[in-house]
Amino acid sequence: MSTFTPQGRPLLIGSLPLSDHLRATELVLAHTPEIPLWVQLPSNPKEGMVDQFLPGLPGLVETEETSWIDPTSEAFAEEMLAFYEAYLTVSEGGGDIEASPFGISKERARGFFTLTDMAPGLSALALKGQITGPVTFGTAVKDQDDRAIFYDDQLRDIMVKHLTMNAAWQARMLGKSGALPIVFFDEPALAGFGTSAYLTITEEHVISALNEMAEAVHKEGGLAGVHVCANTQWTLLFDAAIDIISFDAYSYFDKFILFEAPLKAYLDKGGIIAWGIVPTGEKADIEKETVESLYEKWDAQMRTLEAKGFDRKALINATLITPSCGTGSLSLELAEKVLALTKGLSDKVRAQA
Repeated sequence: MSTFTPQGRPLLIGSLPLSDHLRATELVLAHTPEIPLWVQLPSNPKEGMVDQFLPGLPGLVETEETSWIDPTSEAFAEEMLAFYEAYLTVSEGGGDIEASPFGISKERARGFFTLTDMAPGLSALALKGQITGPVTFGTAVKDQDDRAIFYDDQLRDIMVKHLTMNAAWQARMLGKSGALPIVFFDEPALAGFGTSAYLTITEEHVISALNEMAEAVHKEGGLAGVHVCANTQWTLLFDAAIDIISFDAYSYFDKFILFEAPLKAYLDKGGIIAWGIVPTGEKADIEKETVESLYEKWDAQMRTLEAKGFDRKALINATLITPSCGTGSLSLELAEKVLALTKGLSDKVRAQA
């Protein structure tokens, strides 16, 4: 685990409802200057959380309407061989990941390059990137028969290695300014783990995939986080090699603390919690909340944990204050309020610590 101590600093989740990457990045820097992130702007269809990370997959077929992986295509075998050769060159042969085909393009992630271009002039402690996690990506991307690629052993292996190399590439590029790279794996699909929709996905599948990605980020000197915007089986993350667990504390705190013993063990080994206590889901919640009301809610949650034997100072040291999810689907007015609440609450938490 990391020696990085967040001490209640603010952090954001990737998306904003804008179309101008420079303006969006400036908004991020105004509210989270110590740990800014590169922005995803879903107003551009290529910046959707699946589309953004498709290029480079063997057998990829894209049309204006949809995309899929076709392992029966004539080109698949050749593309797969080239993929594994590139992967092994970087992972085992000492090849330069910067020169590899595993990065993301300006067409699909202009926000990444906007941030990295500005990074040398910033005084950031860390820079945050994000990538769609293996369960969410692997169950969203389908093959030619409309079957999720996660359920095919060969395609799952390719998919996990593809995401792993992209996460490592992000960590390398984000760290070039001297700031600590942080890469989140966005995993909304983990909210469905254990349900009938994902019965054949095992704990071993999930933890193995997350660990493979996390270890690649660690090799680049970065921290790996997982963001889940609803409830899940949290032991999946406590047991994985994850440095930061990001959860919706506004709506699911009562579910999260049911895992009291593994949470304690996770924190004891240096784990960090991204406390998603600023609401993003319901317009009415965003409109009614203030820094003061959210501080009262957060403080009540701290007191609940203190009553269970957790140390308040240690909790704050291991806490990032975040929105519960991204703001890309909100109006700009509401998104800006979410960012202001996140910064304001973080300031108050740190002042009261």
